[in-house]
Amino acid sequence: MTKKKDTTAGNTRVLRTKVKKKRGLKESSRRWLERHLNDPYVQRSKADGYRSRAAYKLIEIDDKHHLLKPGQKVIDLGAAPGGWCQVAAVRTKSSEATPHVVGIDYLEMDAVPGAAILQMDFLDEQAPARLVEALGGEPDIVLSDMAAPTTGHRRTDHIRTMHLCEVAADFAVSVLKPGGHFLTKTFQGGTEGDLLDMLKRSFRSVHHVKPPASRDESVELYLLAKDFKGRAPAGD
Repeated sequence: MTKKKDTTAGNTRVLRTKVKKKRGLKESSRRWLERHLNDPYVQRSKADGYRSRAAYKLIEIDDKHHLLKPGQKVIDLGAAPGGWCQVAAVRTKSSEATPHVVGIDYLEMDAVPGAAILQMDFLDEQAPARLVEALGGEPDIVLSDMAAPTTGHRRTDHIRTMHLCEVAADFAVSVLKPGGHFLTKTFQGGTEGDLLDMLKRSFRSVHHVKPPASRDESVELYLLAKDFKGRAPAGD
């Protein structure tokens, strides 16, 4: 692995990394590693102290759509490694003493200042109640960057991630405060008609967003549902 200075980005000196070909490393893996190491968002995340480049996806979406405000309660589904929790905690001014950001993931992750973390599977039937209990009430925002572990079969991966998206949406409409927002990862490629219909019935605006930090070649999109209309009273 070699590094060299690249001054093509204005006057900023960017350290470029070249991954050498070597036995046992597939060419596709070498290219992915080289692209990852030279990704400006990866470099920025290290400099800014974020857990992952994914933090900038939420930052860019929030800068444009103004979702996160001081004092709001936030639930982050699929939180590991914690980048979205970091952004949410800072922008809602959540404190370590009384955190109003709660993240959940079945993966172990380091503590995030200003956020409470539950290590459990969101698909566990006890998870929704545990999240609301940890938050201390209804959330203003439900975030989900969940994606199923990839199998290598694009159609299967899409269906599995869309299932997580649908479960996250069902959870959001069951717990959000009126006027709240829901943001979830989805993929291009159909199978989301019923989900969109449900969200359009439940929120005043629903649309797709693709922040600049989401790679151009990625099929990843985000669904943003704003201004939750509220749940019908029991018995209606």
